[in-house]
Amino acid sequence: MLQYQIDRIEHQVAEDRAQSGVFLIGPLERGQATTLGNALRRVLMGGLEGSAVTAIRIAGVNHEYATVPGVREDVLDILLNCKELTVSSRSAELEIGRLVVAGPAEVKAGDLQFSSQVQVVDADRPIATVADGHSLELEVHVERGVGYRPVDRYNEETSAIDLLQIDAVFMPVTRVNFTIDETAVAEGGSARERLRMEIITDGSITPDDALAQSANQLIELFQPLATVTLVEEVPAEPEPSAEAQIPLEELNLSVRAYNCLKRAQVNSVSDLMGFSYEDLLEIKNFGSKSADEVIEALERIGISIPQSRTSA
Repeated sequence: MLQYQIDRIEHQVAEDRAQSGVFLIGPLERGQATTLGNALRRVLMGGLEGSAVTAIRIAGVNHEYATVPGVREDVLDILLNCKELTVSSRSAELEIGRLVVAGPAEVKAGDLQFSSQVQVVDADRPIATVADGHSLELEVHVERGVGYRPVDRYNEETSAIDLLQIDAVFMPVTRVNFTIDETAVAEGGSARERLRMEIITDGSITPDDALAQSANQLIELFQPLATVTLVEEVPAEPEPSAEAQIPLEELNLSVRAYNCLKRAQVNSVSDLMGFSYEDLLEIKNFGSKSADEVIEALERIGISIPQSRTSA
């Protein structure tokens, strides 16, 4: 199998702490760059776990169309500002951050007090502006998740009248672009490809970690296919009917017919069901009268046998 290299040729951190990285992966066989790029992009954009603000609580406010005395922004603006916060939570449980600010003040993300499990990535992100003589008391809920989660207004756990829910975007990767370049021709005349992948994150994860996590998810997805063994199911034998299990003695046959059948290793009705009328006539010393006697005895218990082998 062709060995390839992964080189990070670029890494930048923006003012809002968003990070971007450019990776070169190659050389690859023709078609492999497209396969690799598409698979990684799907996982990077929709499969990685991230953190997001899912709800806020503002003292004295019970709906999103209210205003807060002495605060320049209305509640909808504060909700949107909190939705834009970039946070990184290491806890699987709900984390709550709080702040109490007296004006005049520019309230920023860094003013929120979380446990040690939560890090505010962009501490300078503005939340609200409080005027002199007024204050703002705010509570922010942070959770971990995957993808996008809309507001669930019918969830009993989050339906408190003063808890303002937010559509949560948990995706830590904001954009992925990839291009494919042809490299030098190999010895056999076949061209090689190189994958150029650009990954942009919100700053809660580095592009290197995002690439590694997505690759590990794909490995876990394909690993069972590498060891799959298909076992052909053998159909179960049908259970014999109660009539088929009746012993030969209970058919009340004549002594001649009974002895001939016993010598032919016929011990029960199930053994007789494998015979046709022609087969019975071929049993030694077994005539048509005995064959008719057997057929009549079988018909009394609801079983019939074919006349010939071909009609079986």
